[in-house]
Amino acid sequence: MAKKEHIVVGLDIGTTKICAIVAQVTPDEGVNIIGVGSSPSRGLRKGIVVNIDSTVESIKKAVEEAELMAAVQINSVYIGIAGSHIASQTVKGVVALKRNEVFRGDVLRAVETAKASAVVPPDRQVLHVLPREFIVDDQEGIQEPVGISGARLEVDVHIVTGAIPPAKNLMKCVNRAGLDVVGIVLQPLASSEAVLTDEEKGLGIAMVDLGGGTTDLAIFSDGTICHSAVLPVGGQHITTDLQIGLRTSLADAEEIKVRYGSALVSMVKETEVVEVPSVGGRPPHPMSRREIAEIIQPRVEEIFELVLREIYRSGYEGKLAAGVVITGGTSMLEGMPDAAELVLDLPGRRGVPYNVGGLLDIVRNPMFSTGVGLILQAYRTDHEFEFVGGSKKAGSGLGGVFGRMKSWVLNLF
Repeated sequence: MAKKEHIVVGLDIGTTKICAIVAQVTPDEGVNIIGVGSSPSRGLRKGIVVNIDSTVESIKKAVEEAELMAAVQINSVYIGIAGSHIASQTVKGVVALKRNEVFRGDVLRAVETAKASAVVPPDRQVLHVLPREFIVDDQEGIQEPVGISGARLEVDVHIVTGAIPPAKNLMKCVNRAGLDVVGIVLQPLASSEAVLTDEEKGLGIAMVDLGGGTTDLAIFSDGTICHSAVLPVGGQHITTDLQIGLRTSLADAEEIKVRYGSALVSMVKETEVVEVPSVGGRPPHPMSRREIAEIIQPRVEEIFELVLREIYRSGYEGKLAAGVVITGGTSMLEGMPDAAELVLDLPGRRGVPYNVGGLLDIVRNPMFSTGVGLILQAYRTDHEFEFVGGSKKAGSGLGGVFGRMKSWVLNLF
């Protein structure tokens, strides 16, 4: 093969589905998607593993499908993590500049000082340490401080933590599926990488990833992440509401939601009627799409009201000039961007992965945002790839931030 390549795999382990995305990364062409695999997720609840054997089988099916499409052997992956156990905090670190100029070592010292000042209980572990801005003496808003003269360096850091047991269980499932974990990434951070533009991050934007069991939020301002949260409610709750309201099975409720559901009653004509399957051998019964929407809309409004509450809690409610981007499988429900705009009072759009090549027509779907984002996060954060010409093994030779993640992952055991 003329060009050196590297195979990178993102594994999105969600509550309702598991997706494996395989990308070929080259220095000249960037990220090209070459394989996609998906499988229903059977062993998670609200983003947390509750059945290891079922989760392992679902992972294997998704990975095998991706391997067949990409014609590669997958040995290691980047995985996303979410769940209600995720928490974040913003802390500051300050150091004196010994040589009246900022050097790389000073930046690392400042970040470590900030990390040391964070309150992290013994049953939790730091997942991400994300510098937001640097201040040299009284000069604020600095993104790259190296080389700037001054006597004092201050850093504002966003720290994400997670409970150790859920991370261990996630790791255990991936390992039992025969895979190594190269890095663990916060899911909303990964999704943001796939669907947001630099301009949106600069203006200020909220990214809402609507999954099956959780809703993930990431807020950006001035080009950096300012706040992140994982809310324990998602598309599965809408399906359960339909199951009860329509008196049908969970599988039929999910199909009706996808095919006929709407997030807003006002978008549905009163004359449209749907045949709803019954349970216990009873004949199906007719129900208007408007009645179905009347069941869905209150739950959708509740989800976005929780997002709005979290935005206010962050203090960035007046700084989101670019509005809101919704993504994830549940965002595909008809009327979801309109519902987001209505509740959040922000301009909204549905986000799909972009800025990748290869099988773009397949992955340009909100349900693949996290999987693609895991790959982009690895590529953009760490450009020091060890490209191995002709290599067909995934996930070898990455350093930098993901190398540090791998050290943390290994320390879990």
